[in-house]
Amino acid sequence: MQTLRRTPLFERHAALGARLVPFAGWEMPVQYSGIANEHRAVRTAAGVFDVSHMGELRIASAGARDYLQARLSNDLDRIDVGQAQYTVLTNERGGIVDDLIVYRLGPEDYLLVVNAANTDADHATLSEADDASDHWAYLAVQGPEALERLGLEVEPFSVREEVEVLGVRCLVAGTGYTGERGCELGCAPDDAVALWDAILVEGVEPCGLGARDTLRLEVCYPLHGNDITPDRTPIEAGLGWACALEKDFTGVEVLRRQKEEGTAQKLIAFSMEDPGIPRAGMAIAEGGEVTSGTLSPMLEVGIGLGYVPAALAEVGTEITLDLRGRPRRARIVRKPFYQREES
Repeated sequence: MQTLRRTPLFERHAALGARLVPFAGWEMPVQYSGIANEHRAVRTAAGVFDVSHMGELRIASAGARDYLQARLSNDLDRIDVGQAQYTVLTNERGGIVDDLIVYRLGPEDYLLVVNAANTDADHATLSEADDASDHWAYLAVQGPEALERLGLEVEPFSVREEVEVLGVRCLVAGTGYTGERGCELGCAPDDAVALWDAILVEGVEPCGLGARDTLRLEVCYPLHGNDITPDRTPIEAGLGWACALEKDFTGVEVLRRQKEEGTAQKLIAFSMEDPGIPRAGMAIAEGGEVTSGTLSPMLEVGIGLGYVPAALAEVGTEITLDLRGRPRRARIVRKPFYQREES
């Protein structure tokens, strides 16, 4: 039996009565007060997630830019020191090994935040990087009041080191996985409890993996292992915007061809027309299957992502889902399902 790893905040989660579940080799909180309640807290005020299970790879040496530029899909020259970028690590077939965030900390100093389940695979592919995961704890504070509660001003997709947040020295990044304003805070593992406690004192709601999933789905952020996999390419998944096809990187020839010729299937967003909650793995009668699904806490309707034949992928097209043997109608909609109001 696999021994599950625990983040530095495990005891805090247990003390709060969180429901703890196995996730990517870790014992993580899936919910505290309830998924819908935590979801709405992030959409209307502020919530905090323990994301210390995420992996961190760092490469800081001469040639780091060239090394990553030849392996990651996006163009690193689009970001300056102090900025972050969403990108994709691809295989020779153009498939998605992982999607990740790159922080540019110096001219030749990059920190990559990768999915927990893919840390080993990413490190094997990016062998010149150091696995720095054990040196970091990460908290994501998200919501329209998140930065105000922390007393911070953070630009989207920015990154700063050595910032004091509620008495704790942190790396502060204007990134997140909810579609809301906010930031992600990296600190030393020994400082994680103090940071967590200070954030909760500010009235921020503790949130688990359940709300993290419903929040990201409302804004159509893909989940690796569900919506994107090593057998799916960024072009199929609608992530072509994160691929600089004019440069050379692993699998780019496949992606250029797909961009020119099209793909057999495309990842679409759909909303239920009939009652029912879609779930990953459900068949789509017209071809393809659901890769993510839930009941949207904000929209109060079943929503999901899935792959369908490219010819059927137009917004407005009606599709039929097999919900446990019962046909249920859904309609392809424009992404995202939910969009926050700009103030």
